[in-house]
Amino acid sequence: MKKILLTIALVALMTSTAFAAITGSKHDFSGAAYATATGNICIFCHTPHNSDTTVANAPLWNHEVTAATYTLYSGQGTLNATMAQPSGISKLCLSCHDGTVAIDSFGGATGTTNITGAALLGTDLSNDHPVSFLYDAALNTADSGIYNPTTQASGLGSTIDVDLLFGATAGSKTLECASCHDVHRSDETVAFQPMLRKSNTASALCLTCHNK
Repeated sequence: MKKILLTIALVALMTSTAFAAITGSKHDFSGAAYATATGNICIFCHTPHNSDTTVANAPLWNHEVTAATYTLYSGQGTLNATMAQPSGISKLCLSCHDGTVAIDSFGGATGTTNITGAALLGTDLSNDHPVSFLYDAALNTADSGIYNPTTQASGLGSTIDVDLLFGATAGSKTLECASCHDVHRSDETVAFQPMLRKSNTASALCLTCHNK
């Protein structure tokens, strides 16, 4: 009985911690007109049952995934060889931010509220920071203006490869939207806007990867 009570307490603590992280953030839609349950803060992106498991790095995903094809960034020759259509976790971000899928298209429903304003990136990403490209030691060798992610500290506890990149294999991971942005950040002071993983004061976030 004591073990059961301890387990319940731990689950409750973990749940409350995760809830507090996103409460009040830009991704807190619990008060929106299309919210199906007042105070239900996670359901717009996640669900404990019948989730979409087709996209990598998408825990218990509950939102419709974009099928758009994008115009990619092409201004830097070193990256061009590894550029590909956004995938994985970046595709999840774009499932609202490209404007082709409604914010309220979740839980199997087709929504009608599309994103607008500065948050709308559209499908032309040619003037945005590239994502879903392989960021490894070879890229550093080809371009000394970018640090080696397997050895360079991220400022978040370990290396760039460990803390900021996505994929299962060390030294062979990709840079994604969530490498720079924390979708659950609610303590968004000026230095952490827009929802940044770390402060960009004096371009600190940019200089984590860029050796300039």
